[in-house]
Amino acid sequence: MTKDARERIAGYLPDGFGIGDELRRGRSVRDGYARGWGLQFTDLKSKLLADPLYREAVGLIRDRTVLVEENRLNIFLILAAFLQKLPFGHIVEYGTYRGGNAIFMAYIAKNLLPGVKVFALDTFSGMPDTERGIDAHSKGDFKDVDLDELRSYIARLELDNLVVVQGLFEETAPATLREAGSVALAHIDCDIYSAVKYAYEVSKPHMVTGGYYVFDDATVASCLGATEAVEEVLIQCDGLFSEQIYPHFVFRHGLESH
Repeated sequence: MTKDARERIAGYLPDGFGIGDELRRGRSVRDGYARGWGLQFTDLKSKLLADPLYREAVGLIRDRTVLVEENRLNIFLILAAFLQKLPFGHIVEYGTYRGGNAIFMAYIAKNLLPGVKVFALDTFSGMPDTERGIDAHSKGDFKDVDLDELRSYIARLELDNLVVVQGLFEETAPATLREAGSVALAHIDCDIYSAVKYAYEVSKPHMVTGGYYVFDDATVASCLGATEAVEEVLIQCDGLFSEQIYPHFVFRHGLESH
């Protein structure tokens, strides 16, 4: 089933664009076009929305996520058609809110990525202090979470590959990442400058070569703090070039530049 599903989903991706397979400035331009251009300008979105595995996973989470559909579709593509090409690594999500996207990723991983766990980090009691000079969000935003109910729901779904971690990232991420060992995908969905910056920096030592940094909200109008963190740390400091700008920022870890 795993191989058949992977081949089916990979078959949806558009081919061509006149771009070769070689890496350019630490990213695969061809892969970025296949996903981003495909979702924005071809029938890729409609194919994915009709995919049975995608529909099963989405059916579990509709009232538990505020993630934009196109962003979730791109994550689905990375999980289903690209992550298995990398060295083995787990998935870490920074900013889980009601758990919808973590459940989605765990369900896909359980079906397609044997042994991969999803570590879902959040305070589950709202945002910490924010920087009023750049962040539009305030302390306590997104606090409407029933963590006991979320844990119970995950147990009912038998998603034993989903690990919910409560607390500030600074208090929980180091031990969580040591437990994970290696990370193939860091989904950074925490809206504010300090959290986005910290999530990226604490993940770097654990990322496998070619691992994906996916920023859910760094191109969202209400999250200029997240944008500034990406600009400052990834682009200006680390000199990374994005593999995708649509539907969200995607960067790669440790690929050679040409």
